[in-house]
Amino acid sequence: MENDGRIKVIPRRTPESAAMVESVKRAMTITAMLNRLTFNDTDEIRAVFSDLIGKKVDDGFVLIPPFYTTSGSDLAIGRNVFINQNCTIYDLGGVDIGDDVLIGPNVSIITSGHPLEPSQRHAAVVAKPIRIERNVWIGAGATIIGGVTVGENSVIGAAAVVTRDVPPNTLVGGNPARVIRSDLQV
Repeated sequence: MENDGRIKVIPRRTPESAAMVESVKRAMTITAMLNRLTFNDTDEIRAVFSDLIGKKVDDGFVLIPPFYTTSGSDLAIGRNVFINQNCTIYDLGGVDIGDDVLIGPNVSIITSGHPLEPSQRHAAVVAKPIRIERNVWIGAGATIIGGVTVGENSVIGAAAVVTRDVPPNTLVGGNPARVIRSDLQV
């Protein structure tokens, strides 16, 4: 499924900007509680993470803290998702993670940034959605940038930087990520 091209622009010193800052403060408070938990606190991790995203995660959800996010409220998690330690998800633009997704350690999923023009960089935050479809594996240290859809059954190689859509059943790697194989079998 392709992203619909939604771009969210939040100018500085506006009510939208103030709301974003409040959302970040809320997320930082909740993630601080989450990050005090250990791998053995599975049920409590699920409860705190559910509070963070505003929706109950299923019993197959596993997260190894620490975990970082800008909001959590723009994050949707499917069933049976595994998120390894030290992951960062900046979800201002919206992040949709499908069922059976595996996310390796030190992964960054970043929907937001700033305008390229030097005179505009401090004027706004710009965010684009990220969609990670069912049964994707994201390798250690990978980075996925806003506006990207990662297709079903695909693999993002370790340390890859994904700046474009990844077709289903594809292995990508490198910086910027390029197709290595496009014949992954289901």
